[in-house]
Amino acid sequence: MASSLTCAGIVWAFLSFLCAAASCVGFFMPYWLLGSQLEKSVSFGTFRRCSYPVRDESRQMTVMVEQCGRYASFQAIPSTEWRICTVVTGLGCGLLLLVALTALMGCCVSELISRTVGRVAGGIQFLGGKCSCDEGMGM
Repeated sequence: MASSLTCAGIVWAFLSFLCAAASCVGFFMPYWLLGSQLEKSVSFGTFRRCSYPVRDESRQMTVMVEQCGRYASFQAIPSTEWRICTVVTGLGCGLLLLVALTALMGCCVSELISRTVGRVAGGIQFLGGKCSCDEGMGM
């Protein structure tokens, strides 16, 4: 197995993969905000939610659905800001994952990553991290 990466590049590839995986897990998990509603514990993130209220028309009351799931549609995400956050954070996670997987392939394939490709990948990785961090922090 020939590699086009130096020792520092191999460390970068594995750390990139770990950070991209952590970022993607954080994006998909619904534990960004925790609280309570109707005396039940609730949590939600930009992409998913747990224990959410639903109007039961047959009984004419609001009941809590005690399960986790995605929003029914993009328009079901509570606000425009939340939708923007979902798109930007998802884009950031995608960019981080793209660079990490390319870097891991560079560990196995010779002459895949040159100095220029490494610099471009670093720039893309910076952009992906900036998208993920700024939106996750409320910009």
